[in-house]
Order: sequence, then C-alpha cells, then structure tokens
Amino acid sequence: MAIRGKHKKRGSTLSLVLMLVALIALVALIIFWPVDAEARTVVAKATVEQDDLAETTLINVGDEAPDFSVEMLDGSTVTLSALRGQKVLLIFWATWCPPCRQELSHLQEVIDANPDVVVLPISRGEKREVVEAFFQKMGYTFPVGLDVEQTIYRKYASNYIPRSFVVDGNGKVVYVGIGYDEAIAAEVQQALAS
Repeated sequence: MAIRGKHKKRGSTLSLVLMLVALIALVALIIFWPVDAEARTVVAKATVEQDDLAETTLINVGDEAPDFSVEMLDGSTVTLSALRGQKVLLIFWATWCPPCRQELSHLQEVIDANPDVVVLPISRGEKREVVEAFFQKMGYTFPVGLDVEQTIYRKYASNYIPRSFVVDGNGKVVYVGIGYDEAIAAEVQQALAS
C-alpha cells in the first residue's frame, strides 16, 4: 500500500506541475497577445520586408497629398487644402501602438521647435472615447484628429503605423516615414526645417 500511495503522490504532483505550466503559458498568451487585431500593423522594422512597406504606401514623396477633412477631438474640423501655404506634419497613430506612443510623447517638442508648422496627428480607427481617455491620461493638450473609419488613412496607406507625412505649402508630400525611432525623428525634423 505504501508503494501505491507513493506513486499516486508522484502522479498528482506531476499533474499539478503540468497544470501550473499550462496556466502560466495561458497567462503569458493573454498578456502578450495583441489586444486589438489591428496591433499587427505596428511596424517592426526587423520583420517587415521593405517591399511590403513600399506596397502599403499609397502616397510617396513628390505626390500631391490627398485632401481630406478631419473631425478634431475638440469638435472642430480641419481640411488639409485649407492649410495651403503652410507646412503640415501629418501623423497616423493609435493608442495601442508602442512606437506611436513614443512619437506622441515627443510631439510637443516638435510643435515648440516648429511654430510655423501645422502638426496634425490623426488617430486611426479608434473611437472618440478611447482617444479622449488616452489624451487625458497622458496630459496631452495638442489638437488631434479622429479617423474612426480609417477613410483618411486609406488615402495614404493600406497598412502599418505610425506613419508620418510632411506636406509642403503647395500640397506636395516632401517626406514619408514609417515607424518611429531617433533616426526617423531626425528625418522628420530635417524635412520640416527645409
């Protein structure tokens, strides 16, 4: 009997360990699985082929920037063509996107360094309540547009964010950037300064 009990104890310990491993794996899956199906569109430069980036970019340097009107978080409306004569930094982003969050955290610096530039960050595919809560939490006060149905974004690209476009005073795109890091921030600043 003692031998049988010993095997039973070993078996139940093994079962407990296997259940614990399975539970840890499930928790890890829940934590690291994207909350939003759109999360796959975040640019991971190491894994995204350049050809794919080119194919998903609908507007390139030298193209005329497609016109649009965007509802802003404060209820006003901004129309791109009404900004002719001014340089515009157009950024598509989302609250769930880590590189987008990084870019937004530096956006006030860009605004302060470029007072003659219209900075127009547009939230892609998120409801007003989500963007509003995010802005309140982060303490951001700069204007932001809402592209809930992604109609504006789809004029410029078919996948991947953040995306930055610098539009000159004539409505021509002079810079296109995908993702965000220090090198891209420097490229954007150079495009805004030229």
